[in-house]
Amino acid sequence: MKYLSLVWAGLRRKPVRSILTLLSIVVAFILFGVLQSVTHAFGSGVALAGTDRLVVAPKYSIIDSIPVSYGARIAQVPGVQHLTHLSWFGGVYKEPQNFFPRWPVDPAEFFEVFPEIELPAEQKAEFQQRRTAAIVGAELAETYGFQLGDKVPLIPDIWPNKDNGAWEFDVVGIYAGDDSVLQNQMYMNFAFFDEYRVFGQGLVGQFMIKIDDPERAAAIGAQIDGMFANSSDETKTQTEKAYNQMFANQTGNIVLIMTGILSAVFFTLILLTANTMAQSVRERIPEVAILKTVGFSGPGVLALVLAESLAVALAGSLPGLGLAALAIAAMPASVPFLGGTSLPGLVALQGLLAAMALGLLAGLPPALRALRLSIVDALRVNA
Repeated sequence: MKYLSLVWAGLRRKPVRSILTLLSIVVAFILFGVLQSVTHAFGSGVALAGTDRLVVAPKYSIIDSIPVSYGARIAQVPGVQHLTHLSWFGGVYKEPQNFFPRWPVDPAEFFEVFPEIELPAEQKAEFQQRRTAAIVGAELAETYGFQLGDKVPLIPDIWPNKDNGAWEFDVVGIYAGDDSVLQNQMYMNFAFFDEYRVFGQGLVGQFMIKIDDPERAAAIGAQIDGMFANSSDETKTQTEKAYNQMFANQTGNIVLIMTGILSAVFFTLILLTANTMAQSVRERIPEVAILKTVGFSGPGVLALVLAESLAVALAGSLPGLGLAALAIAAMPASVPFLGGTSLPGLVALQGLLAAMALGLLAGLPPALRALRLSIVDALRVNA
């Protein structure tokens, strides 16, 4: 406790300089929190992937389609237990910023392929029987106030319907899931979608298959792709994890990009903070000599300088991470596909550890100088 007043006095010595340094650290940790959270969001889909699921997708582009008739042949491949298909719907719910993934699916074996989607039996039966049925995740229902029996209008952007108007789906189920990404999606009955759309009948975006042995994933995938080789609609089959990673990498190597940005920011910040601390110690060399004269040991002076550097780093990082959390919460309005993203606890912990590392790295050189400084040499300064 005896150091607190001295640390506070050191910070108040040049208030403008201290405030500017603090603001620099705040901005750096806003960037840290936001970029790390975005990286976490991109990786969430990869982490959620089932080890016993394969994705059968168009070979050359994710925007292509493949015939739904492929399903009957894929189901005959040894090792394939269950099969369903998904297609990207797109569309707009009231306003463009109200973004959430929407998938027309084959409900017959959908829940066998995705057992993590938990839905009461009566709602599951309704979803499978009603052509205009849709189910939504619990978090999505909470966000938009969806309730059982509601009609959800979607303005088409990819798939116009035969009446050239909005699509309407009936909410017949609200499902639970094991992740916020999963709970922010909507699934519709494919039969109604396929019949009512203007073009593309009989085509789907991808097949999802559940296999009996993850160790045979490569062999099963090769056999499936071999069946459609040299056809007009060739396929590429891979594990769900590999597919999600490929999809995330469509925007580039997110982890590498974010790491590069953060490394540049923190390298600059270390130089800035170290320069501030070095200048502060230089200005107080006679005071350091007095502290040693009145009984402060060399390690005690070192601890005092390090405490001041750590105080600056933590005082800037905590509000920076708090503002990052607020910025992430506001992201869906401008970056819709990041809806449901929040500041993970792991990122907050990483931020605090980074702040401590910043304080130690920036404060250590001037602290070591203060440690080695002799009383005679220090008192001679400005004499």
